Amino acid sequence: MRYVLLGNPIQEWATALAVAFACAVLLIVIRTFLIHRLDAAAERTETRVDDWLLRMMRNTYSVFIVILALYLGSLMLEFPKKYEVWLWRVAVTTMLIQAAIWGDTGVRVWRKRYRQAAIGGTDSVATAASTAIIDFILRMIVWVVFTLMILDNLGFNITTLVASLGIGGIAVALAVQNILGDLLASLSIVLDKPFVVGDFIIVGEQLGTVEYIGLKTTRLRGLGGDQIIFSNGDILKARIGNQTRMFTRRAAFILRIRYGTPPDKLAAVPQMVKDIILGQESTASFERAHLRELGEWSINYEVVYWIKSPDYFVFMDTQQEVLLNVIRGLAERGIEIAYPTRIILRPPEDCNEGNPPLH
Repeated sequence: MRYVLLGNPIQEWATALAVAFACAVLLIVIRTFLIHRLDAAAERTETRVDDWLLRMMRNTYSVFIVILALYLGSLMLEFPKKYEVWLWRVAVTTMLIQAAIWGDTGVRVWRKRYRQAAIGGTDSVATAASTAIIDFILRMIVWVVFTLMILDNLGFNITTLVASLGIGGIAVALAVQNILGDLLASLSIVLDKPFVVGDFIIVGEQLGTVEYIGLKTTRLRGLGGDQIIFSNGDILKARIGNQTRMFTRRAAFILRIRYGTPPDKLAAVPQMVKDIILGQESTASFERAHLRELGEWSINYEVVYWIKSPDYFVFMDTQQEVLLNVIRGLAERGIEIAYPTRIILRPPEDCNEGNPPLH
């Protein structure tokens, strides 16, 4: 007696199952072989390609292999056209889901390697925020694209869907244009890196250390301990001074000498200041010391020099030592530092009454 199931004899079903089993075993063996070879290659090389392929092979799930093997076995059978179409759609959908998982895995591997490469660097903390933003966008694109491909494979009219999404997207974009602007600004910060987490920056009248770079906001820790929050769009529109990226610091001050100082002593002041500045270990270079102007109540010298370290405490320590030595040098030479004075004169009638004039 000949048994028939869905229009195919039982012998052909047995053949189809045997083919499916053989394909499944062959695919699993190939996956295991590739994992073994790629694992060995990843330990020997520094390239990222073998790491990506290794993670993708490890994320090739057995359930997808089984479904693909069953489809290959079904090719040995004869089915009505409707069944063949659905078998094809199931197989393609399975492969698309697996491809989406591979794409998602590739993005994750890139994020991990990027973070590892930045460990120990000056922007290692900022890498977490940077990669989180890019990782989110890339993974969203991967899953949206493959979801549309799966829907198209299942027979849905994605042209209408995409058009509807486009119209809806325009409406949503108009409604949340500020949020989208901040999102794009965050990408600009991540890719262009005008500053990173840990940098001390000045934005307009606000200054502080960058604590967090998010999808919408960037947060600073101010000198007073308060947290200053900027939207990413606003912070890019402002002038940003990044103090952390200085290699040297410029130091300048005005030295005011009292009127009545002899000219020969005034002429010796620039050389004295130069010798004091060059005597500091932290000084990178001496730029100038000139008699700048004759002020209302003092003779003014302008002094400019450069400090090797960008560290603010080194700057203050050096400036303090220079100023103290300048005061000592002026005192040794008998040169007085000027300070503003005010003379108040009493009216003549008050002086006639026995009150002396005030100075």
